[in-house]
Amino acid sequence: MENRQHNATKEPEIELFVKAGLDGENIGNCPFCQRLFMVLWLKGVKFNVTTVDMTRKPEELKDLAPGTNPPFLLFNRELKTDFIKIEEFLEQTLGPPMYPHLSPKYKESFDVGSDIFAKFSAYIKNARKEANINFEKALLREFHRLDVYLNTPLPEEIDQDSVEDITVSKRKFLDGDHLTLADCNLLPKLHIIKIAAKKYRDFEIPADMTGVWRYLNNAYACDEFSHTCPADEEIEHTYASVVRKMT
Repeated sequence: MENRQHNATKEPEIELFVKAGLDGENIGNCPFCQRLFMVLWLKGVKFNVTTVDMTRKPEELKDLAPGTNPPFLLFNRELKTDFIKIEEFLEQTLGPPMYPHLSPKYKESFDVGSDIFAKFSAYIKNARKEANINFEKALLREFHRLDVYLNTPLPEEIDQDSVEDITVSKRKFLDGDHLTLADCNLLPKLHIIKIAAKKYRDFEIPADMTGVWRYLNNAYACDEFSHTCPADEEIEHTYASVVRKMT
């Protein structure tokens, strides 16, 4: 897959290696792989994506990145590993005027969803029926915190000279109307939660969490997110071996 939005003569040569799915070719379930895929797409840089079948890692990849699991990156033929360091490198290296900065303006945009995936993991791994309600409540508290943040207007949404009070945010994403690194981090995790929790715990994000649903609907309308998501079956297969039957 290639992104050809820019055609400058000195564009870097970039290849992103991501986890392959069950068929060994399509995109597998890996939120960190999707995170970097989204970052590169949003940067508007030309890049290639190679899926790595972890069941039979090709010899050339063993030589390229021994002992390394996806995601990893070749940038002008130089190997980059550790998805956080890769993201930092891309943000620093691919900047204006040719490429957009993707860092969020507000620190809270990064912090607000930081515990939600851990709460989901505890919830779906729990095997004790009597404890299920508490794990579910803990997950819902994190969703509520996210919902409150998404419905609270950002400073730039509030017009100090207007007689009309803005009480509910209308923004599309965490930090405004444009996807940022904060969204690249959180959205792949929310997608996994949405699919796996429904499949194995019959859990659905409450309909009255209007901020969360506005956010997800806007995200699914963006190719950078929806076209980098693994198939539902990939997520369900991953968690089939993780989820525990409650007793």
